[in-house]
Amino acid sequence: MKLLITRPMTPAVEARARAAFDVKIRDNTAPMSRQEMLSALTDFDVVVPTLGDQFSARIFADAGAPRCKLLANFGVGYNHIDVHAARAASVEVTNTPGAVTDATADIAMTLLLSTARRAGEGERLVRAGQWQGWHPTQMLGHHVTGKRVGIVGMGRIGQAIARRCHFGFEMQVAYQSRNAKQLDFPAEFTPDLEALAASVDFLVLAVPGGAETRHLIDAQVLQAMNPSAILVNIARGEVVDEAALIAALQSGQIAGAGLDVYEFEPKVPRALCEMENVTLLPHLGTATEEVRSSMGHMALDNVAAFVAGEALPNPV
Repeated sequence: MKLLITRPMTPAVEARARAAFDVKIRDNTAPMSRQEMLSALTDFDVVVPTLGDQFSARIFADAGAPRCKLLANFGVGYNHIDVHAARAASVEVTNTPGAVTDATADIAMTLLLSTARRAGEGERLVRAGQWQGWHPTQMLGHHVTGKRVGIVGMGRIGQAIARRCHFGFEMQVAYQSRNAKQLDFPAEFTPDLEALAASVDFLVLAVPGGAETRHLIDAQVLQAMNPSAILVNIARGEVVDEAALIAALQSGQIAGAGLDVYEFEPKVPRALCEMENVTLLPHLGTATEEVRSSMGHMALDNVAAFVAGEALPNPV
């Protein structure tokens, strides 16, 4: 059984993969090219793809009858894989849910607090040697404790964010999702997205990527937000219409944004980079040694189950 891992992993994950499988670990940190993906499907039995490896319907069509029978995705999001096309080609798909929850929720709070309190702007001021000392009206930001937060998507990650907001900052939590949830903390279900956007101080996005959520946050939703409100996106970049977001920020329609993901990443528009009221992170949601190792081991657990002919632990 030949295994391909499409990007370098943590030492613990690579050591396990080399000990347990006939594995090739690609040393390039960029997404695979079209030809590399075709070769992956035709030359390997199992592939561990990562974000950006676009296994589209066209790739599966061009691969014909692939040798590969499992894409054990490294990550909870799998919008870069056309699951229907994979199944039509007799290729199973798994992911790594659970492992990413707390780290991603932590990054959401990092962005919320950094943007509200102008932390990035303040650090740039100090590093540039331009800070002239404390005074009573220096860099006044937005208070967080006790404010109202709206969470779009109340799955594992959305709930983890909501708990941090409620228990850590005494925030009033409202949310929008397909259905109301049974939760262990107070939260108001608001089924209409625009109504939610209009009622909150912070709007946090925690939905999966894909066709159903592309440009979920469009000009109309941004227009519904309060001028003092801040948008936080730790979901997928394409969930937000980036051009509409830039326009809303430039016009003062909303107060700021905290972004860990981008519509065309790794390309980040110059307009966003030039705004002091925007916090920009390089997709750090799960970027801790412990979490990335846990994700890798979960992916390998799916590989091991496949090799043993057992039920896959995390099918999508």
